[in-house]
Amino acid sequence: MNSRMAASSSRVMLGPLVAAIDQGTSSTRFLVFNAKTAELLSHHQVEINQSFPKEGWVEEDPKEILQSVYECMERTCEKLTQLNVDISNIKAIGVTNQRETTLVWDKETGEALYNAIVWLDLRTQSTVEHPRQMCPRNNPNSLNTYFSAVKLRWLMDNVDEVAEAVLTHRAMFGTVDSWLIWCLTGGKSGGVHCTDVTNASRTMLFNIHTLDWDPELCKYFDIPMEILPKVRSSSEIYGLMKSGCLSGIPISGCLGDQSAALVGQMCFQEGQAKNTYGTGCFLLRNTGAKPVMSEHGLLTTVAYKLGRDKPACYALEGSVAIAGAVVRWLKDNLGIIQTSTELEKLAASVGTSYGCYFVPAFSGLYAPYWEPSARGIICGLTQFTNKSHLAFAALEAVCFQTREILDAMNQDSGIPLTQLQVDGGMTSNRLLMQLQADILCIPVVKPSMPETTALGAAMAAGAAEGVSVWSLRPEDLSEVTSEKFEPQINPEESEFRYARWKKAVQRAMNWETTEPISNGNGRDCSPLHLTGLM
Repeated sequence: MNSRMAASSSRVMLGPLVAAIDQGTSSTRFLVFNAKTAELLSHHQVEINQSFPKEGWVEEDPKEILQSVYECMERTCEKLTQLNVDISNIKAIGVTNQRETTLVWDKETGEALYNAIVWLDLRTQSTVEHPRQMCPRNNPNSLNTYFSAVKLRWLMDNVDEVAEAVLTHRAMFGTVDSWLIWCLTGGKSGGVHCTDVTNASRTMLFNIHTLDWDPELCKYFDIPMEILPKVRSSSEIYGLMKSGCLSGIPISGCLGDQSAALVGQMCFQEGQAKNTYGTGCFLLRNTGAKPVMSEHGLLTTVAYKLGRDKPACYALEGSVAIAGAVVRWLKDNLGIIQTSTELEKLAASVGTSYGCYFVPAFSGLYAPYWEPSARGIICGLTQFTNKSHLAFAALEAVCFQTREILDAMNQDSGIPLTQLQVDGGMTSNRLLMQLQADILCIPVVKPSMPETTALGAAMAAGAAEGVSVWSLRPEDLSEVTSEKFEPQINPEESEFRYARWKKAVQRAMNWETTEPISNGNGRDCSPLHLTGLM
């Protein structure tokens, strides 16, 4: 049923609706779903500007992020009204967000004290090098520029307004979910300062076993616990909207974007997995009620906790920094395409990279290498190489990076995935999906409704105690229709191309070197095992 057909039916038949705020790295969206059918009724999207003040720095404006949420809400409600849908049927709102991105604001003025430092940001590279070297386990992914703790430490050390607010007990820290929920529930006039377990588990200040902030880790990073948000489950009423067209509606779901996609893909059983293609690329595999520690460069994280009295479920995660971001780079920095959709046509025009390999390590390499000193390279160029080959190589790069984290996940679990469930904006690129199947040598399965991240947040919000308009019982979940891409090349060719990619990755390694700086207090990183991010 499309949205116009849905609008022609009576308002009563639509039943309860649930909305989701999907605040991503490159855009903000607001989407409204039918709680009984999971049908998407309407949505609106606004792009978010990124600024790059220095090489390796990535920032976004907290005010712009918040304003984009209000704009998306208002426009979506206008669209629903035009479709003859009664917005009073919206019973709950869920929040899903880019993770690790770090904000600090003044609880008395309600103003952010610095731009949001985006998860991709590398400014803390020199800060993390010294602890990485002195760590007794010398585990490279135990401390990385990716996580919020090092970004927060940088803000406290380098931004006078933040340091002063901390000293005068006016500072509040949060990831994007915390900032939005605090502002939407009243801000300086009684806003709720909270986060959920999935977002908290990405800060490197959280104990994934006790499901609370870890005093040892906070002491290690010298971060006062009073500035941290209260940790809640992913599905409960946090507070009510205080303004706008949806004033009075409860905000009752909160999941980091990759956890939300896992829920939206209905990966509730141990062993189920999904891969999301957004700004970055993130493969999560449900490991059930017990955290599983990786031996192959993956992260152990909290998948979800769908209720205050419900158990937490955990996941293994493979994180790739640059996926959709490479398309934006080709468009904005090189100008070889005018729109993102042109990339598929350009790459398809040649059907090969002609031996060109592109390693987009703009922010170093994440899983399974955790090498912040790596930098992007393009190799294998000849006089024959043109922009179409580069476009193809860029798409292949996304697929090769996924292959690396899938291989690591298969090694950790001992049970290889027989197919890959996918979602995210890049899955609309059919050439990319076919390349992914070819490079993995297994089928790739794409749901017909691609908005699984927002759907996961809506499901958590609608299922919350006190809302209860969305059932998460297996027998009540709608069956998802999907499209399957089967491998079309022989495994030998796939392995040859993959081996060449691995060779290119080695060329990208150790490109940037930083002088280790002392943190001056003799801390070691022995408590870092408590994060589970080992």
